[in-house]
Amino acid sequence: MAAATTIISISSASLTPKLQNRILKHKHNHYEQVPTSSFMGTTTITLNISKQRIITSVTRSGRVSCMASSSSSNLPSALLFDCDGVLVDTEKDGHRISFNETFQEKELGFTWDVDLYGELLKIGGGKERMAAYFTKTGWPANAPAGEHERKDFIASLHKRKTELFMALIEKKLLPLRPGVAKLIDQALSQGINVAVCSTSNEKAVSAIVSFLLGPERAEKIKIFAGDVVPRKKPDPAIYLLAASTLGVEPSRCVVVEDSAIGLAAAKGAGMKCIITKSGYTADEDFLNADAIFDFIGDPPEERFDLAFCGSLLEKQYVS
Repeated sequence: MAAATTIISISSASLTPKLQNRILKHKHNHYEQVPTSSFMGTTTITLNISKQRIITSVTRSGRVSCMASSSSSNLPSALLFDCDGVLVDTEKDGHRISFNETFQEKELGFTWDVDLYGELLKIGGGKERMAAYFTKTGWPANAPAGEHERKDFIASLHKRKTELFMALIEKKLLPLRPGVAKLIDQALSQGINVAVCSTSNEKAVSAIVSFLLGPERAEKIKIFAGDVVPRKKPDPAIYLLAASTLGVEPSRCVVVEDSAIGLAAAKGAGMKCIITKSGYTADEDFLNADAIFDFIGDPPEERFDLAFCGSLLEKQYVS
């Protein structure tokens, strides 16, 4: 049974200088010490006192409102990861290269450069990406004319692209992003559901999980990928399917994403979402994200951990 949440309110004037110096303000992806007197407007800050996490809101009047709960009592029911850009920064030097090698093999006369591929990433799904590109720029001369045949043509290209991409993964030429294995291990050790939810091909995602995270972790991680849902991100279908399959409430799930379409999918499913920026998505609009970091990180450069994920579920503020 989860421990009860305690709401407390204190005045900033009553804080001793020693306690004021323990207030940590989240800024530029780091926690830094700032005096209470310097706060202007409403600011969300975090204090760690003994074994409790206290989340506070400082109002314009200078009043500090706090919510305290045990750090172990409010962990997520599920931790859901996007794959490309979150587990591995695969897009520029993985998927893009594999698409281009496929186009070259099939003598299609197309090459996706770095900037073009960044634009195409706004479309969820590799098959959907190719179809949109061909529709806009013109279909290859050796592509069939019928709609059904073109769908099969796209599927065959994507199958070959996936084979080439998996060869890169099997050779471990693309490493995990910092902190990924650490956060997954923290969740699994607490009995928390872990899943990967991606628009990429299921075989490609499974290869990343198996080869880069290892078989012991892989057998505990559920994968939802590719055409498992009819509508891909930014539609929330894949995250709702994950929650339903895992038997958890969407509101108890924390998602780690790197893109605006992934964020829209997670929030559309009613889940908390942490953004870890990747090369192609660093400048996208993440206004609705619950937190934004450059990466997850391993000590001593850790940006967040499982306890932080749990703290996102505790956001209830009083003024």
